[in-house]
Amino acid sequence: MKRRDFLKLCGSSLLAGNWLARNLWAKEPSVVAVSEGKDYAQITRSVIDALGGIKRFVKAGDIVVVKPNMGWDRKPEFAATTHPIVMKTIAEECLKAGAKRVKVFDNPCNEPRRSYENSGIPAALKGIENVEVKQMEEERYKKTKINGVALKEWELYADALSANVFISVPIAKHHSLTRLTLGCKNVMGIMGGNRGYIHRDIEEALADVNSTVKTHLVIVDATRILTNHGPSGGSLNDVKVLNKLIASTDMVAADAYATGLFGIKPTEISITVTAHKRGLGEIDLTKVKLIKA
Repeated sequence: MKRRDFLKLCGSSLLAGNWLARNLWAKEPSVVAVSEGKDYAQITRSVIDALGGIKRFVKAGDIVVVKPNMGWDRKPEFAATTHPIVMKTIAEECLKAGAKRVKVFDNPCNEPRRSYENSGIPAALKGIENVEVKQMEEERYKKTKINGVALKEWELYADALSANVFISVPIAKHHSLTRLTLGCKNVMGIMGGNRGYIHRDIEEALADVNSTVKTHLVIVDATRILTNHGPSGGSLNDVKVLNKLIASTDMVAADAYATGLFGIKPTEISITVTAHKRGLGEIDLTKVKLIKA
């Protein structure tokens, strides 16, 4: 073989190798980690570690938003809000990774002060240096261009937009309108304005917002789930204790897995279907790598 032909062959092989590497990476499956146990702090650390550890997401000096569900005037045992121990552990892990500040907030449907207080989250985080739990302030909403299918612009909370890392921590529960509320829907808590408006096309609207605000890590709280009369609940008869957490960098895959806890197929939840169609994640669990932490 002539030298020129040999070099040409090597060059072609290198290009082919680069193409193959790029495409293999592009087809890397989504990963969902599941941790189970009665020690909620321990399973929170375990489920994060299963995805590579908190330092995969949080770097020294980062401003981190950890967004729970504090939308309802309910105590933790009623499974309408994110568990305070889960929230405390995530905040502590972020600080250990070097986060400059951890911000925790939600835009409740019930009266904000009572919703925050009864969730147990402010009390759990009280006294932890560099963790901020504040009610959302009207002047901090920013009119944001979305240019989506249902929404062209909307008022989104500035702290969520400017954070280095956005961690979503929804509770898995029944919802009277959308059947379930999970990770994709948790983003409603950073929206201002007349949120009732988006219910006319809620699937596309939520996909629009989730396309604008990236969730770097979702941890679905299934320590106990609300099986009926959601999203606010109010009866312990509707609560099922599972002692589980589900985590992923793929919000759709996490939601798809969590849907099975209710005996429902992911394809039956229109929010999840639309998010998948919009390219926000994988709905087919046969294409997802599952890790039991």
